[in-house]
Amino acid sequence: MRAHRNSAGRILTLIFTLCAITLIAAHNAHANPERWKRQGWSKTDFDNKSIDYSEILSGGPPKDGIPSIDNPKFVSVSEIKSFKGSEPVIGLDINGDARAYPLQILIWHEIVNDTVGGTPVSVTYCPLCNSAVVFDRRLGDKVLDFGTTGKLRNSDLVMYDRQTESWWQQFTGTGIVGELTGKELKTIPARLESFDNFKTRHPDGKVLIPNNKDMRAYGRNPYVGYDSATKPFLYNGDLPKDINPMARVVVFKVDGKPNALTLKLLREKGEVKVGDISLKWQKGQNSALDASQIADGRDVGNVTAQRKTASGSEDVVYDVTFAFVFHAFHPKRPIIKS
Repeated sequence: MRAHRNSAGRILTLIFTLCAITLIAAHNAHANPERWKRQGWSKTDFDNKSIDYSEILSGGPPKDGIPSIDNPKFVSVSEIKSFKGSEPVIGLDINGDARAYPLQILIWHEIVNDTVGGTPVSVTYCPLCNSAVVFDRRLGDKVLDFGTTGKLRNSDLVMYDRQTESWWQQFTGTGIVGELTGKELKTIPARLESFDNFKTRHPDGKVLIPNNKDMRAYGRNPYVGYDSATKPFLYNGDLPKDINPMARVVVFKVDGKPNALTLKLLREKGEVKVGDISLKWQKGQNSALDASQIADGRDVGNVTAQRKTASGSEDVVYDVTFAFVFHAFHPKRPIIKS
């Protein structure tokens, strides 16, 4: 089975590479604000930006072509019978309001606009980066809600807010184009964990279900074999040295500075401390980007990231992404491998 997946991964890498070359070449000929305005971005202030427009690539779908979930529907944990216990979910708990957002849904929608424990949030997942980040939607006196632009930067989802139609980088939560360029969303601690782990922690929690179960092939992985690819898709930046660009890394901050530690090292050690952050690994979570059925994906394990406080340990913001992603956004920061 593993040999079959490795072969499939090599084929997928070739397909991704050919598609990426074609799309990037087409993009370079057409990536400009005047064209984007004609594609539905007439409200975006393209004179205000923090990036070079050549860095923006089309992911294929148009604006909102990957539809966000704006009126999420939930059921109690006890009502879920169809999920395998090792399936990945984003577990979020704010003020005792605990909710799980399965990647089998987010892989098709990428953004859920919700209110949890009285806090307006956007729960986001970028499949090409395996980046799961939760944001507070409040910014000054505004409450924003987010959709997908259909664009990528460094292979990462570019979101937009519907209030100003500014563009935002999902991996960093920073405005990169438009009125809100330079603004930064507050990130909220959440766990990318197995459904079983969430259920154990929150037996009375809620679980996101599709508003329309027939809208997408929920449970299937449209990126079969991406875990086995040797190069990222729709990425034309520098790759990190001395590490597979598709190796998973755990990203977190110490004293405000971004750090990355390989998942391989954490898996081997079981627990690693960096500064005041304690990272732990435990088996039992499927990759969402491996097999055709997410429930059959290889075991990549569960990660927790915590800091000790006077009242005990508290979760801190972390992300399990690929090495090329961390390098793209933090090229001067090393990746801890040993």
